[in-house]
Amino acid sequence: MARPQALQHAWQAFDSGEFFRQLDARVAVRSESQEPDRGSELRRYLTDFVIPDIEKLGFTWEIVDNPVAGFGPFLLAERIEAEAALTLLTYGHGDVVRGYDGQWREGLSPWRIVVEGERWYGRGTADNKGQHSLNFAALKSVIDARDGRLGYNVKLILEMGEETGSPGLKAVCEAYRDRLSADLFIASDGPRLSADSPTLFLGSRGSFNFDLRLRARDGAHHSGNWGGVLSNPATRLANAWATLVDAHGKILIDGLRPPAIPAAVKEAVASLEVGATPGDPEIDASWGEPGLLPAERLFAWNTLELLAIKAGNPDAPANAIPGEAYAHCQLRFVVGSERERFLDHLRQHLDAHGFEDVEASSARMSQMNATRLDPTDPWVSWALASMRESSGKTPTLLPNLGGSLPNDVFAETLGLPTLWVPHSYPACSQHAPDEHALASIVREGLGIMAGLWWDLAEHGQDILKEREQWHR
Repeated sequence: MARPQALQHAWQAFDSGEFFRQLDARVAVRSESQEPDRGSELRRYLTDFVIPDIEKLGFTWEIVDNPVAGFGPFLLAERIEAEAALTLLTYGHGDVVRGYDGQWREGLSPWRIVVEGERWYGRGTADNKGQHSLNFAALKSVIDARDGRLGYNVKLILEMGEETGSPGLKAVCEAYRDRLSADLFIASDGPRLSADSPTLFLGSRGSFNFDLRLRARDGAHHSGNWGGVLSNPATRLANAWATLVDAHGKILIDGLRPPAIPAAVKEAVASLEVGATPGDPEIDASWGEPGLLPAERLFAWNTLELLAIKAGNPDAPANAIPGEAYAHCQLRFVVGSERERFLDHLRQHLDAHGFEDVEASSARMSQMNATRLDPTDPWVSWALASMRESSGKTPTLLPNLGGSLPNDVFAETLGLPTLWVPHSYPACSQHAPDEHALASIVREGLGIMAGLWWDLAEHGQDILKEREQWHR
């Protein structure tokens, strides 16, 4: 069977309703990793809905308990062909964020797929059940089309804790490094640049979350009796923040800014249009680093954000000077930033500006490092050519995602070239009520992934040899 027939086979899974039925069953599993009582559901997603399907494709598997107590397990699986010279590692996560059941629009539910036009509503349809399920379905189509033989090995790690920061993922990859060894990593998560643009991204911005806190005294005190003689921690914290980033979003600490944008990255994002999909928020043209294009700000620069701030009782304000103030902040950063010194730079800056009383500390959440495969890597041009042939469209290349993913584990811990092909779009309501996938992206994605899996069989070993020359 030839390549076009393999793609038709993948599209038939969509057209027949087979893929929809499979995904609907998976969406029904309440695999909310942020809820402490969902451990059995996290494991059931693997045992009842993933393992039976991959066994039919010839995978052997093992469920590995999370080395971090209280978090979901990992599925390690492999499909090995004798004498195969190339090995692929792929990934997905079967956990989802909280369903927020009561907040979905009338007629919708997080735990079943409801179809309205192009939209498939349901928790996990976009993030990430729909994406990794699509990749497995496309792989099945190619295996069937090639009479059960790919010519390369496939390894899989599926985690059940990505939405809680991927606890244990790095430790598992370190412990099973030999078992997960591969030549190439291809997976799907996050959104395309826009709904109608097939997208390839090569890594992600890093995420450094930190807290600022100023505790002046115990309790609040009447503002009429004490205003003007007691310092207000909320006022001081607001002024401290204003020294970190200006009123237009420009970062004011040199140590939190990245180096100059590399020429290859600048070229890759030069023609990208951000916020072009209907439903996207309107871009603030004057926000962020001056002199950069919106795409450069989003994909090639650092951004410092104030995510939450609290002083007093915001829901029921009182005429009282608060005793303390707190802010939760985040730095999204690109490759080349001084990740290990972020907190030192913050401390030195606050002290130099007279805010020794403001405490700065790393937040209690997973921090992800920035990663980016070189856009000139031969795997990149190979993937773009495959996507173009399958979709009939010119794919968008993002040097890295604007958001953060645990790609550092695959790129740094396992040392793999990483390619991400997302099957969602920016306005999918990911992490919010009314999350949905677009049927058009699902169907197109099945063809794109079938093309990639097919082309890896046909040309993968040639790209490996080309890459050896490219490295020299």
